[in-house]
Amino acid sequence: MRSDPPLAYYDRAFLESDDGRPLRILAEYLDPLQRFRRERVHDTVVFFGSARLRQDGPLGRYYDEARELARQLTEWARALPCDADRFLVCTGGGGAIMEAANRGAADAGGRTIGLNIGLPHEQRPNPYITPALQLEFHYFFMRKLWFAYLARAMVAFPGGFGTLDEVFELLTLAQTKKLDRPLPVLLYGRSYWEEIVDFEALARHGMISPRDLALFRYVDTPAEAMAVLKEALSAEMRGTTPDIARTNRPGCGGEP
Repeated sequence: MRSDPPLAYYDRAFLESDDGRPLRILAEYLDPLQRFRRERVHDTVVFFGSARLRQDGPLGRYYDEARELARQLTEWARALPCDADRFLVCTGGGGAIMEAANRGAADAGGRTIGLNIGLPHEQRPNPYITPALQLEFHYFFMRKLWFAYLARAMVAFPGGFGTLDEVFELLTLAQTKKLDRPLPVLLYGRSYWEEIVDFEALARHGMISPRDLALFRYVDTPAEAMAVLKEALSAEMRGTTPDIARTNRPGCGGEP
């Protein structure tokens, strides 16, 4: 007896084909949108940094400092006069710096987001992500959209190609005013970042405007980073909140 062919949206062979690619891309937009709406995620502070950094290696102190900064940020955010969580720590979901940030937020009893992506080697979800806020991506560009859409600040610890890609993506969005709000960008570890990227040379050669150097700040300790974040995010509380998670309580960034 002949069976009926599967409906297209149940047909795995079709969904994994070239013709099904637009549906896969759309799913990586709609599924996070539904998840963040359901979980009342207003906005995030994104932590970037290497997945290869070893806690016992020469740059190992950055693990402890990322964990401490995420803990302080989460404790501060949880104490805000708001009926919903604000400024959740969001990472790429993997190990090392990403694990440290998710772990610090969990230390403070907060929810924390991991936007993981399948890679051949080091990228595996760390155990400190809130289960309902652990997402898996195939497409880098869709993952970066969700980093940017909810971000109200970014802290970039030392990292490699992936970290550089993400930092420059958000700096470009800020430079070209494609964001509808200010986005504080903190480069954590001045000595590392000044060695890796000569921003002054970019300005000197006319590749960026001198005023673009104000798009980011160097910080070297959790206390210094926390002071910058508190100042910037306190001002953000008076701004707008994405429609997907809006409240009407005064002081939460919702509409009056």
